[in-house]
Order: sequence, then structure tokens, then C-alpha cells
Amino acid sequence: MNGEAVAADHPRSAHGGVWDYLSASRLLKWLNCPLAFKFQYIDGLRPPATPSQLLGKVVHRALEILHRHRQLHIPITAGELCGRLPSVWDEVAGTERAPFSSQAERAAREQDAARLVAAYLAQMPPEETPMAVEMVLEAPLVDPRTGEDLGMPLLGILDLVTAEENGTVIVDFKTAARTSEPVEILHEIQLTCYAYLLRAAADQREAALEIRTLVKTKTPKILRHRYPTRSAGHFARLFAVVREYLEALDRRRFTFRPGLACSMCAFRQTACPKWSG
Repeated sequence: MNGEAVAADHPRSAHGGVWDYLSASRLLKWLNCPLAFKFQYIDGLRPPATPSQLLGKVVHRALEILHRHRQLHIPITAGELCGRLPSVWDEVAGTERAPFSSQAERAAREQDAARLVAAYLAQMPPEETPMAVEMVLEAPLVDPRTGEDLGMPLLGILDLVTAEENGTVIVDFKTAARTSEPVEILHEIQLTCYAYLLRAAADQREAALEIRTLVKTKTPKILRHRYPTRSAGHFARLFAVVREYLEALDRRRFTFRPGLACSMCAFRQTACPKWSG
């Protein structure tokens, strides 16, 4: 398979918008609550980022800068990288509505970001050389078992791809407020999407997948959790979910799905009739 876009004469291609492509984030949003998915991706509602989300975006961008330097074998110190953070904050905040109640709150978040970035540099091996950084991949969604093209491409951006003795490793970065053991099933959709893309669009097979979590505790921690190469079962489950997603889109069926995600939903007090009515 290759990274060609979905054929222009496919029935869904004329719709545009949410029918243009699928991503892990879109699929996960729909799984959490189809109604929240509709608000964001069909109705175009865009809630402001929370301070924690903005912090995550800034740290993510700083790690991109770090690994692009490492990819080119250009040294960069913790001081140099942290010295870039103010401009990164301005860059990221420029695309978001300001979520801070005061300059003091922003300053505290900026300090959190610097501490996390410094901890990452101190705790991660400097000899790691990335194969790819922020790798953009797109491939048709073709069921590995049946060969059926589902008519919509999958799009994804892999944070980091590294080469190790045993093969290629896909790495995803996350930030968290507290230390906890990741529950693999919560990350299965995202990791399987990335593995599919690496195989289908880049013609590489992952040897492992890794989540690196930057934990903003008093003393920042960097947690690494490894997961095995994706099996036929992983892809069967992914494509079963994708088929249900596509059916929901085709039927315009976006049902409110109550659950834990409601407590963190940006639409809870605004658009959602369950909570705002």
C-alpha cells in the first residue's frame, strides 16, 4: 500500500470537511462522545485551550526542536532550549484564545514547561538519533484482512520515530499532572493507527511502540512505557471501530454518550443540551 489519497470519484469524497480524512484524535473524540465530536468537527465549534492543554502544546513543540537538533547532530543544551520557550509560548498562544486568568498564572505554567523540558534532557539518553520527527503520514484505509478500501484516508503525525537494534520504534509524547501506570487499552486506537500508517505509507514495520510521559510533579519525572508490535487482532479491532464510525457519519448519527469524559468536556456548559439546558 502507499500514501495516495482516496479516489476523487469515491461517494464520500464530494462531502468535504469531516469526510476528507480520519485521524486517531477524531476517532477517539467520537468514541468518547459522538455529540461532542459533532460540535467540534461538524459544527465547527472551537473551545479555548485550557492552561494544561497549552502547556502540553508548548512542551510538545520544545521536544520537536530538541529532536530536530538531534536528528541533524546539532548539540543543544537545556539552557539554550529553555531559552527558546518564551517565543514558543508566544507562537502557540497566538493560535489559541488566551486561557490564563493572569500573567502570574502564565508565568507559573512557563516555569512548569521549563522544568519538564530540563528533566527530559537530563533523563533521556542524548545519543538517541531520530529517524523522523513530527512525521506526517497518510494512507488509504484498507482492511488488512479483506483488502476492502473503506473510502477514507487515515492521516497521522508521529511525534518521533527512532531506530534501535531490534528495529523501528514509534514514540508518542504526553504530559500528565500525576504519576500513573498507563492503561494500554486506552492508547490502543492511537498506537494501532500509527503502526498502520508506518506500514502502509512508509513501508516500515514497527518493532515496538513507546509512550513517554512528562509528569509535572514537584520533581518532574519522565516515564517510558513500551508496547509490542501490533498484531492482526489490533488491526481487526481498529477496523471494526472505523466501520462503525463511518456508518455513524453516513447516517448523521451523533448520540450523546455520558461517561467520564463529560467531566472534562469543553462543551459541557455551552453547547451540550444535557448540561447547559
